[in-house]
Amino acid sequence: MLRAPGFWLPGGGGLAPFLLTPVSALYARATARRVARAGWTAPVPVICCGNVTAGGAGKTTVALDLIARLAAAGVGAHALLRGYGGSARGPLRVDPARHDSRVVGDEALLLADLAPTWVGADRAETARRAVADGAGAIVMDDGLQNPTLEKTLALLVIDGTFGFGNGRVIPSGPLREPVAAAAARAHAAVLIGDDETGATRLLPDHLPVLRARLVPGPGTSSLAGRPVLAFAGIANPRKFFDTLAEAGAIIVGRQTFADHYPYDDADIALILAEAEKLAAVPVTTRKDIVRVPPRFRDGIAVAGIGLAWEDEVALTALLAPHLPPLRPAAQALPAGTSDPTTDTATCTA
Repeated sequence: MLRAPGFWLPGGGGLAPFLLTPVSALYARATARRVARAGWTAPVPVICCGNVTAGGAGKTTVALDLIARLAAAGVGAHALLRGYGGSARGPLRVDPARHDSRVVGDEALLLADLAPTWVGADRAETARRAVADGAGAIVMDDGLQNPTLEKTLALLVIDGTFGFGNGRVIPSGPLREPVAAAAARAHAAVLIGDDETGATRLLPDHLPVLRARLVPGPGTSSLAGRPVLAFAGIANPRKFFDTLAEAGAIIVGRQTFADHYPYDDADIALILAEAEKLAAVPVTTRKDIVRVPPRFRDGIAVAGIGLAWEDEVALTALLAPHLPPLRPAAQALPAGTSDPTTDTATCTA
C-alpha cells in the first residue's frame, strides 16, 4: 500500500515523469488494446462507477448512493468489485460475518452493509453469479478499464481536489489511460467537490457533468464541539478532515496513512495513546474502521460521510432510461441509509 509519488499531484512535473514517458506510452497502448475487447452483456442493467486515476475518487460513495436509489425504485441491485486489498479472487458473495478486509477488501464490506455484494477478478463471471442469485441490476465499484462486462451506464467519477493529477499516464502520473479515452466510453462524469484543478475543462463538451459534494452523515453531528484526533488511510484524507470540520469537530490532531493501509495493534496503540495525550476522541472513516483490529474498534468513533447532488433532476434523468420509473427525489433514499471513501437526499459512509 504505497503512497503515490509527489510528481503525480496536480502541477507535478520535473525530470522523473519526463524520463518515464516512454513507459507511460506503452502502458496507455496496452490499456487501449485491452478495453477494445467485447465483453459479456448481462440481462440486467450494469452501472459502472469508475475513474481514470489510480486510487480513490469517490467511486464507492457514488456506488452506495446509486444502490440506495435503485432500492427505493424497487430494483434489487447487487454490487460488484474486484475487492482490492483482499486475497479472494472470487467469484465470491461477501459475508461480513465470515469475511474481513484481508479477504474481500474494505470497500466490499461497506457495500455489503447495503446490498448483496460480489468480489471477483473476472467481472463477467462474477456478474453471471450475481444475476443467477437474483440481481435486478449490477452496480460496479470501479471497472471502467475492465472490458469483460459491458456497461449499460458508465460514470467517470472525479475528485474535485485532485482532478487528473499531473495529467500523465502511469508511471509518469496517476492516469490509467488518457482522459479522452476514458471520457469517450463514459455516459456522464460525476464531479465530487469543487473543480479545484480545472479537470472538467479536459472533458468533451457533449459529456454531461453531474456535480455532488461530500457532507457530514448521520452520527457525525455528535462530534460537534469536541476535540478529535482524526486518522485515515484513504486516497484523499483531506476530504475526511474537511467534512469533520464542517460538522463542527475540533481537529486537534490528524494522522494519515497510505490508501487501504492494514492497521496493526502497534499502529492503533500509538493512535490511542496520542488521543489520550491530547484529551481527544479518536475518529476515523467507515472505510478505515474495518481495517482496525476488532479489539480496538469500540474505542474509536466513526464519522459518516454523505453525498449530496447539486441537480437531482439531472441524476434521475440519467438513470431513468435504464430503470423502472423512479420516485420523486424527496422519496429517493430510505431514511438513514448508510455509506464510506455527496440539495438532496443523502447516503452516508
